[in-house]
Amino acid sequence: MVGGVGRERSWWGWGWADEALGEAECAALAKQVRGFLVLDGDLSRPPEPAAPSPHLRPPAALQEICRVDSRTRAAHARGKAYRDVVRNLAGDLTNPPDLVAFPRSEVDITAVFDWAASVGAAVVPYGGGTSVVGGVEYRGDAPWLSLDLSMMDTVEQVDETSLAARIQAGITGPALEDQLRPYGLTLRHYPQSFEFSTLGGWLATRAGGHFATGYTHIDDAVEALRVVTPVGIGESLRVPASGAGPSPDRLWLGSEGTLGVIVAAWVRVMRRPAFRARCTVTFGGYADGVAAARDVVQAGLRPSNCRVLDPVEAMLGAGVVDGSARLLLGFESADHPVDAELARAVELCRAHGGTPEESTSDTAGEWKGAFLRAPYRRDALARLGVVVETFETACTWDRYDALHAAVIDAVTGSGVPAIATCRITHIYPDGPAPYFTVYAAGRRGAEVEIWDQLKVAASEAIATHGGTITHHHAVGRDHRRWYDRQRPEPFTLALRAAKQALDPHAILNPGVLVG
Repeated sequence: MVGGVGRERSWWGWGWADEALGEAECAALAKQVRGFLVLDGDLSRPPEPAAPSPHLRPPAALQEICRVDSRTRAAHARGKAYRDVVRNLAGDLTNPPDLVAFPRSEVDITAVFDWAASVGAAVVPYGGGTSVVGGVEYRGDAPWLSLDLSMMDTVEQVDETSLAARIQAGITGPALEDQLRPYGLTLRHYPQSFEFSTLGGWLATRAGGHFATGYTHIDDAVEALRVVTPVGIGESLRVPASGAGPSPDRLWLGSEGTLGVIVAAWVRVMRRPAFRARCTVTFGGYADGVAAARDVVQAGLRPSNCRVLDPVEAMLGAGVVDGSARLLLGFESADHPVDAELARAVELCRAHGGTPEESTSDTAGEWKGAFLRAPYRRDALARLGVVVETFETACTWDRYDALHAAVIDAVTGSGVPAIATCRITHIYPDGPAPYFTVYAAGRRGAEVEIWDQLKVAASEAIATHGGTITHHHAVGRDHRRWYDRQRPEPFTLALRAAKQALDPHAILNPGVLVG
């Protein structure tokens, strides 16, 4: 997958191939890890992709938009979760797509649907391929194709009066912002996968960006959607709000390619911020930082960043070595200075024993740098045999302490030597969205088994203590068993009926959301 002049995306791991950690960096990382965990064996090396021969070929009418070469098929075989990366490193490419389609229009998509239905092939929308929950990996027995909308990547129309834009779904985050920039506008939606994920993927998975309050979910930006389904094309009315029955947009938001393929959307945009203020606050204990963050958001302040790092997260992500927790605060506006809002937030923090960091320190900057490099570091840890996994959820404040303790206990007491960190990534007046990271000692050849053990332990703890199985990573195939328990049974019946009505041949992303 060539993503720019002279640059190629990694087929087996995250991001750009030329940004993966080199041998010397991996050696330094191994030395650091050995202070916490035992490593089993030497550094593994990524193999060349060797996908088995496809079971079907595209018809003449679709050959122009399809590719069947081994590297393209391998790169579209699965997402970017730890279990995906470690299987790729082992050369496990047992079920790649038989072909990858790159439609240029809705006509192309409809043609792909018709042909797939006629030959009994599954169609799995790819987005940017950054899924970490098995959302783009087909696990059935039928032949299948990956549907990549990267050719449909244009900001088609900008309404500067209403502050909205009509944008094709295959556009990536950087391209979207580049095309809005001449208008002085921005979507301000920045998931960690921003560089590679697409607008359509954000919408189909109800993605969360990294602004802590306010418009954190892509749902909040939607004015209208246009969707291609196997039974026709649907487009919702573009209005700022409506009370006319159940919202059609809500049917397709979060549908993960099971009820149709989102091809375009009218989304709310905003003027680019001109005023910013930020501060990092130190707390002696994690609970104090959490309480301060709750007071900030319940006071009606809406910081763009309100991220609480527990002591282990602060140490690993920002080099904090004194055992303290950190609260990263930031405010921004396109209209007015925000220093007063920051000052009030700091005042609330002081009431919980918080101390603003010295101006010469830059914990927030160090943590952000480590955060952006984290997926590449995760790949290097996988090469070293370390098992790495993340779990994120959201719950109400009254349940948070018990949920947090239960998840930490579940993963560190699972029988696998492990360390766990937690940070709060998004915050609401009625509850937080905690994000856990686990580093565990692996055994060569048993990494997926250990990952499964940790995943089940953490997910059961989340479900038992009243958290959602995912706040922003989507359901995919990895979260299905807990999603099936979370949703009400009458809604399950409605979802199955919608699937049958919109996808009568059951070709769209089978195994995701519903059976």
